[in-house]
Amino acid sequence: MDTYESIMKPIDSSAVQKASQILMKYRAGKRRLESKIVENEEFWKLRQWGSDEKGKKQTPATAWLWNVLVSKHADAMDSMPEPNILPREENDVPQAKLLSGVIPVILEQNDFSATYSDAMWYKLKQGTGVYGVFWDSAKLNGLGDISVKKMDLLSCFWEPGITDIQSSANFFTVELHGNDSLVREYPFLKDINFSKNVLSVTKYRYDDNVDTTDKSLVIDWYYKKKIGAKTVVHYCKYVGDTVLFSTENDPEHFPDGLYDHGKYPFVFDVLFPVEGSPCGYSYTDICKDTQIQIDELNAAMVRNAKIGSKIRYFSKMSGGINEDEFADWSNDIVHVEGDLDEKHVKPIEVPVLNGVYVNILNNKIDELKETSGNRDVNNGSTGSAVTAASAIAALQEASGKTSRDFLKNTYNAYAKIIKLVIGLIRQFYSEERKFRIIGEDGKMSFISCSNRMISGEKIFLNDGTEIGYRVPEFDVEVSAQKNTAYNKAAQNELALQFYNAGFFDPSRADQAAAAVSMMDFSRKESVLMKISQNALANDRAEEYKALALTLSQIYEPEIAEKIMAEGNPDHVESSVRKAELPRSGESKRMQKARERARQTSTLD
Repeated sequence: MDTYESIMKPIDSSAVQKASQILMKYRAGKRRLESKIVENEEFWKLRQWGSDEKGKKQTPATAWLWNVLVSKHADAMDSMPEPNILPREENDVPQAKLLSGVIPVILEQNDFSATYSDAMWYKLKQGTGVYGVFWDSAKLNGLGDISVKKMDLLSCFWEPGITDIQSSANFFTVELHGNDSLVREYPFLKDINFSKNVLSVTKYRYDDNVDTTDKSLVIDWYYKKKIGAKTVVHYCKYVGDTVLFSTENDPEHFPDGLYDHGKYPFVFDVLFPVEGSPCGYSYTDICKDTQIQIDELNAAMVRNAKIGSKIRYFSKMSGGINEDEFADWSNDIVHVEGDLDEKHVKPIEVPVLNGVYVNILNNKIDELKETSGNRDVNNGSTGSAVTAASAIAALQEASGKTSRDFLKNTYNAYAKIIKLVIGLIRQFYSEERKFRIIGEDGKMSFISCSNRMISGEKIFLNDGTEIGYRVPEFDVEVSAQKNTAYNKAAQNELALQFYNAGFFDPSRADQAAAAVSMMDFSRKESVLMKISQNALANDRAEEYKALALTLSQIYEPEIAEKIMAEGNPDHVESSVRKAELPRSGESKRMQKARERARQTSTLD
């Protein structure tokens, strides 16, 4: 029986050997980036000064830069993105509405909030967050589903010098796997020599001792090929020089490559972009020099304070100084040789630290805050002169402009993620799936989704001639989920103001709609829709009242006269009840019916 490798296929051991050579070149092109990533991670762990053999820090580290990253991450989590799918053509409105309900559920099932949080930590520390959007055929007991993951830049490799990864000829990701688990999954690996895998990747400085002796690097190789006017992405998984899987070797199941959308399944979310690289630089890169200076000043001041807080003495001993005793702060007496005043015993004078050094330290701290845009007001602290809640909120809103700016790039990256998700739905959702949707009114509903609605359709002329193929295209609008307590309170206060101003009074719908249309606040469209619905319901109610009055004039003139006399349609119900049962105990309607029946029988 032929094994996977024994059959002649386009991607064989020689092909992956060439791919590994390309990978080595790509890795050499990003060595400086990898060194920076490892160094920045040490700053995040407050270990920029290193530690001795016992793990003790050689120099104390302050957490001003750490606080910057935590504050920016909190801003990002308060403004998590959410998608709104918009159609490009009128015929695609139902499909866009369906995707707007389904995609958030798919992301929730992927625990995207945790993935987003991890990617934002990475972006703030290293300058770039990377998402991978894949089709996982093992999900849902083999049915398969979309998977969104956070990637590590140390495990990703691309062509040096590009700014868009989609322009790279190849893209590699690597991951360590145990040799035993690889043999269980791919039995034909039992006879290969795993030691031939000579590739290595840069590692973080872990606290734990990570043993990799029985593990091998498995390489995922993505590459693009031009087929006519179409560009397809092929995929190959290999270890050493042994192919585990290749889409190009299976053209029957992958005629158009791995994914029909023809893109690498990765999205780079850049903080501060640089030319010639798809990666950017971070707040750590901007602020770490200032953080080093703060640490040095802080260490010097603390050391001076420790020395000055303890009085030590010189003691004459043949006119010299015992250096060992003087170097040991626990010794209260230091022997010296030579003459000393005050009968050969004299206190050691320690210079008092000048206040200018304290000012320098405070200035450096302020420099870091100003540079990063992480002022005290961002963390809820203000000066004594600012006490009003509205003033504090205004300051926080103004100080958050840098966070809002970098979140714009995050939303652009998020839109690319959603487009990749739509492409995977279009390609792989051949089986109908059920999704639980919670509407704006809080009601739960279940909808079905498959790729039949968005896979496209053929276009024919009137005579039946096929002229093309139309695939629905969608745009992605990204909005922020403002989850802060202040924003919720402000939104609730705005709703009460609208109520008190009479915006929800149906008789004032036109004025309310005009006022709301001039405003700018979240979910304005839903408020306008509610005002319009109230006005429409009120108009219909008035029509029904007029119709009821007309009918009563025909069949119950007494009720109609009473209503018109009172001039208040709200009294219709009470008037009907009063007029319906006269003193005789029989309604006039019944009396008239009885009279008509009597006349009819008399005529007969």
